[in-house]
Amino acid sequence: MIPPGFDKSSPVHWLAFGFGSGFAPKAPGTLGSAAATLLYLPLAELPLAIYGVLVVLGFVAGVWICGSTSRQLGVHDHGGIVWDEFVGVWITLTGVPPNLSGMLFGFLLFRLLDIVKPWPIKCADKKVHGGFGIMLDDAIAGILASACLQAGFLLIA
Repeated sequence: MIPPGFDKSSPVHWLAFGFGSGFAPKAPGTLGSAAATLLYLPLAELPLAIYGVLVVLGFVAGVWICGSTSRQLGVHDHGGIVWDEFVGVWITLTGVPPNLSGMLFGFLLFRLLDIVKPWPIKCADKKVHGGFGIMLDDAIAGILASACLQAGFLLIA
């Protein structure tokens, strides 16, 4: 559902709402994460260094994208703002082969951490505000999910 204050002509709002995936009436974060997982397929074809630069740029831009959209909507971290999930998923999937099992496991691990919010994710979510706060908890969830995913790959290799 499109929230009041959403500017349909604003590319920033469309990015913040994950190209529309954040409009889901139920679980917009999960739908946004799924959309980001699908977008990983073409991104995974890039050299790892370029992929990493794009993810960092996505985070930095996301601070402004999410902060600006949040202020314009008048709601801090509106549930439909899912650009933070996009970047969190892309952090999680860094270096993961673009196959169904790796991507699905990464997606599920990221969603689990993003929903449960164990320390330090919960701490960042509660104490850091604005666009940086919106982005930070998902970035931490992505880092933790990536570490677990990579450790799992090492164990089964």
